[in-house]
Amino acid sequence: MTPEKLKKGLLLIAEPSILGDVSFNRSVILLAEHNEDGSVGFILNKPIDYTINDLVPEIEASFKIYNGGPVEQDNLYFIHSIPELITKSIEISNGIYWGGDFELTKSLINEGKINKEDIRFFLGYTGWESKQLATELQDNSWIITDNTLKKEVLSKSSKKFWKEKISELGGDYVIWSNAPENPNLN
Repeated sequence: MTPEKLKKGLLLIAEPSILGDVSFNRSVILLAEHNEDGSVGFILNKPIDYTINDLVPEIEASFKIYNGGPVEQDNLYFIHSIPELITKSIEISNGIYWGGDFELTKSLINEGKINKEDIRFFLGYTGWESKQLATELQDNSWIITDNTLKKEVLSKSSKKFWKEKISELGGDYVIWSNAPENPNLN
């Protein structure tokens, strides 16, 4: 896929060549917005050692928090698959929505109406200025793929998600999928 075909809802898979980049090494990013002004995405496979209750004590749930990216890591973001419950959300694509009424979301979680497969919380996001992502694609930093998992991506992704997605590409990528994260340990 070429930079001209970028659109929200696609997945960006970090090329194996992104070594030593703490934020993006072995990342899978859901592109949540893309337009002429730039792009926004959330890293799907980098859980951190916090739960939603750690950050928002009035939420009585232990949903994992993920590192969404290096931008605004002091802000909490969320994507979900339940726009019929969480009002004021923005559709990304494939049944995945971004944000919405946070007060309502807190209440729905506490009432047991939202479970961890329905929603994903992030500290920070990944952002690119106008044409920056296109440049990174030309530099072979990312592989663009369709989100074939659709809304199930919210419950599927984990630390092994990059390995699974890179293996699906076949060829030399299969070799990279089995390589250690730190090549010096090989």
